[in-house]
Amino acid sequence: MDAVKPRREIYAETTRRALLETGRHHFLERGYASVSAEELVRAAGLSRGALYHHFDGKQGLFEAVFEEVQEETAHRVGRAMAAASGPADRQIIAGLEGCLDACADPAYRRIVLVEGPVALGHARWQELDRAHLRSLLAYFVRTLTEHGVLRERPTELLTAVLHGALTELSQAVAEADDRAEARESAIGIVHALLKGLA
Repeated sequence: MDAVKPRREIYAETTRRALLETGRHHFLERGYASVSAEELVRAAGLSRGALYHHFDGKQGLFEAVFEEVQEETAHRVGRAMAAASGPADRQIIAGLEGCLDACADPAYRRIVLVEGPVALGHARWQELDRAHLRSLLAYFVRTLTEHGVLRERPTELLTAVLHGALTELSQAVAEADDRAEARESAIGIVHALLKGLA
């Protein structure tokens, strides 16, 4: 039999969720620096104490939003891989294409690529990025190397190449007049890059 959650726990989850949704909306619309902690709690209909209790302030809330966007990206990439049939290397290629799509998403671009370094500082931003997208790309590199798609090279360096290519290509796709055409071209470039590294 499932235990019923205490009312306090339900209230805490509801409060946390309200702050996350409010923070995400405001950080996306206006950017981290343009939103005050006061505005966030007022928009969420909560007290400043609730913000500090759950997130230790505006920066902590931003970091939680950042992590949530990164987790959504990982799930999106996982779905792209699961939809691909065939050997592991084909699923990894589908995962790379999923990364490209996810990185072109406006929420990812704004929260992770634009606001992340500003709000978190470059060192913390890199640390969180390594824990999410870069760790996923490192897994892709190891798998592609094991399957002979990539030649044996330092994983960290290949990961950096893929990370740079995907984030820059996704930016170009997102800003293109014809996104569908730009996406196809970007995927072609990713495939050519992988062939060049084989």
